[in-house]
Amino acid sequence: MTTFQPQTAPGEAPPPDSVRPRDSTPQAPTSVSRLNETIRDFVANWGSVWVEGEITTWNLRGGAVFGRLKDLSTDATLAFRVWSSTRERLADDLKVGDHVIACVKADYFVKGGDFSFGVSSMRHVGLGDQLERLERLRAQLRAEGLFDSARKKPIPFLPHVIGLITGQRSDAEKDVHRNAQLRWPQVRFRTAYAAVQGDRCVPETIGALKALDADPEVDVIVIARGGGDPQSLLGFSDERLLRAVAAASTPVVSAIGHENDHPLLDDVADLRASTPTDAAKRVVPDVAEQRALVSQLRSRLTSRLAQRVTHDIAQLEQLRSRPALRDPESLLTNRAHEVHLLSARGRDRVDRALEAGVRRTAELRAGLQALSPASTLARGYAIAHLGDGVIVRDAEQAPAGMGLLVTVGRGSFAARSEGRIAEGGEPGEAQDRDATGAAFEPN
Repeated sequence: MTTFQPQTAPGEAPPPDSVRPRDSTPQAPTSVSRLNETIRDFVANWGSVWVEGEITTWNLRGGAVFGRLKDLSTDATLAFRVWSSTRERLADDLKVGDHVIACVKADYFVKGGDFSFGVSSMRHVGLGDQLERLERLRAQLRAEGLFDSARKKPIPFLPHVIGLITGQRSDAEKDVHRNAQLRWPQVRFRTAYAAVQGDRCVPETIGALKALDADPEVDVIVIARGGGDPQSLLGFSDERLLRAVAAASTPVVSAIGHENDHPLLDDVADLRASTPTDAAKRVVPDVAEQRALVSQLRSRLTSRLAQRVTHDIAQLEQLRSRPALRDPESLLTNRAHEVHLLSARGRDRVDRALEAGVRRTAELRAGLQALSPASTLARGYAIAHLGDGVIVRDAEQAPAGMGLLVTVGRGSFAARSEGRIAEGGEPGEAQDRDATGAAFEPN
């Protein structure tokens, strides 16, 4: 590494145009141009130095490149410029986030008092430390599911109050307010200011987020910042802020930088807007569009109702034209006649069924009477019983002298057997016999 040494040794007189601190007094101050020329001459004696760092800014203006190089272990940076003649010799893929080594030479501009380094050579060393760290964090958060669309909360159609986190008196705040009020004049904001870059960015943004998330009137929170170099947007890729956004119960909209800017907050937030202006358009509906939609829906509803009423009137007229509704009493008259015929037919069938039943009952009664022993006895037959109630069926059962009980058609009487009569007895002594037992010939 080259060591910076002035050309004049200690004790030697400086060049005639140079100025030393003891050469100026309150009574005889030196001029600004002479001081700047002294600094320029001093800086011009430095040689070229090879430095290592990370590109944080790379702006192309008129063929030249103006950028900044950041130390890999501290926040120290230096400004550099690459003239078009030098740029033609450099790699075409140099960009923000690249880890590079560069050969630089200090230069001090007398007119503006600006200090810068001119680059004569620059080449890659590897992926910039910050970019590599962000990629590792991106992979970790994706593995944890913080980028999943399933966990993202829906944005309300018309928020009552919009929470806005942005820099104080920033263009982003003006853009969000102006575009939101153009779309919906009655929109209300609750703004929490926070630093949008630097060391205070993350803690102040987290504090504002927690305050708005705890407000029950706030329906959606917009974190907005204008464009800037990637170095100034690093706070919106901080892990602490990303986890606070993921844990918020209120939907969060990320509106950081321009279309090409893409901090990790865009992936964790519930909605990513390309710019603060786009955030206002995505969060607040257009009142003109909604009025046109309401008018269209009202027209469709009126048309459908008219069609329905017309259809129902036609159906009603069709029903009224039916005979049953034109003369309702005709239904009752026809039904009454049918009921009369059915009731007469029913009575006739019942009468015939009763007559048939009476005849059948008489026939059954006559048959039962014909088969009844009482009918046989009524014709003059008798039944002889022994003393124990056994019917006499054989003459041998009633020897001479045995008492008998004789049952006739009207009552019973006692008798005594004279014994068996021979089959060849005297004429007139023949006897009738019943199938039930001994019988006596009627008188």
